[in-house]
Amino acid sequence: MATAVKPRIKLDKKEARKGDIVEVKALVQHVMETGQRKDAQGQTIPRKILNKFSCTVAGKQVFAADFEPAISANPYIQFKFRATESGPVVLTWTDDDGSTIVGEETITVV
Repeated sequence: MATAVKPRIKLDKKEARKGDIVEVKALVQHVMETGQRKDAQGQTIPRKILNKFSCTVAGKQVFAADFEPAISANPYIQFKFRATESGPVVLTWTDDDGSTIVGEETITVV
């Protein structure tokens, strides 16, 4: 299930030649819970972090990462990929509860 959060995504090139390196910068807002705090009743508040990230271009995965508990509440990620074909650049963050945050840009390869 995707949430209504809209990540900020920036591609350094929206139009590239085949073989060009494209840099992606993305920032997403997320309510984080470390799983180490207790509520007013003394019960542990379940951990809620973004634990996986993936990026696909035209349906093919170009980058993926697993995040650990040290990840920030609103993670910023920056990476590069080699442009090979035009299509949607889809970034997906997955939370501990299985929910996802999805953002999309489009790249044109000429």
